[in-house]
Amino acid sequence: MNVKEFIETQLEEIKRTVGPGNAISALSGGVDSSACTVLAHRALGSQLKSVFIDHGLMRAGEAQEIVQVFAGLGIAVDVADKKKEYFAALQGKADPEEKRKAFRYAFYSSFGQEVLKSKARFLIQGTIAADIIETQKGVKTQHNILEQIGIDPEKGFGFKVIEPLKELFKQEVRLVAKELGLPESIWNRMPFPGPALATRIIGEVTPERVDLVRAATSIVEEEVAAHKPFQAFAVLLEDKGTGIVDGKRHFGNIVIVRSVESQDAMTAEPSPLPWATLMKISKRITAELPGVTRVAYELTSKPPATIEYI
Repeated sequence: MNVKEFIETQLEEIKRTVGPGNAISALSGGVDSSACTVLAHRALGSQLKSVFIDHGLMRAGEAQEIVQVFAGLGIAVDVADKKKEYFAALQGKADPEEKRKAFRYAFYSSFGQEVLKSKARFLIQGTIAADIIETQKGVKTQHNILEQIGIDPEKGFGFKVIEPLKELFKQEVRLVAKELGLPESIWNRMPFPGPALATRIIGEVTPERVDLVRAATSIVEEEVAAHKPFQAFAVLLEDKGTGIVDGKRHFGNIVIVRSVESQDAMTAEPSPLPWATLMKISKRITAELPGVTRVAYELTSKPPATIEYI
């Protein structure tokens, strides 16, 4: 792929599609949405509004970090607090596909509100090839897929969707993001799922359970950073396990640690993390999160497993 040529083609295509109107860029801070936001900003300037939806499912300090990074690029980011809407959409849902579809509906509904407020007609989002392939094959519902499975976003939510990266895989997107001048902390960032921490909770998603998996994920990311895996995180199971807290029996949470190596997220192998690293992760999680009594490391490839848990 000729990266410079790809960027020029997409800039012209965005300008042509939006014309004299306005657009919203859906920014989550991952490499895909970040590359799209910079592309759209270059193409549209003041015709674009970049929006970060704070749905309460992101990693620690994510919103503030992304606002700061994009301010450094001369791009203002509006943060929309939608926590109530997202937790209401996920309430009572335990089935993985139900949760993904509930998140997708909340995602497009919340951006529909932003589009309406801004009198925009277009939503620009970071859909990539893997998202489309996995949704169409029924592997899992990606939150940012509509038209490819026969859902008209204009009829359902009031806007048209622009997807500049939909033919690229993750490694190609990284090249585009780097060429666009995004910092390495973004273009080389570990992938993070669209439905965010909801994909790392088995069973119902509640603010308390999100807080736990967010803290565990921070520990995992810190401890594996030197090994540079493709993706690493913590998962909160629905089952409980017996442990010992203050010398007494305690029925506590079970956390799974997942770390994988991959090129395009279509296949993956478990990371061969050193035993000392795994032991440190386990000791930190159980010490810093007293509600957790057991920590396990997962060894399943993709396939048969997916990278994320739901």
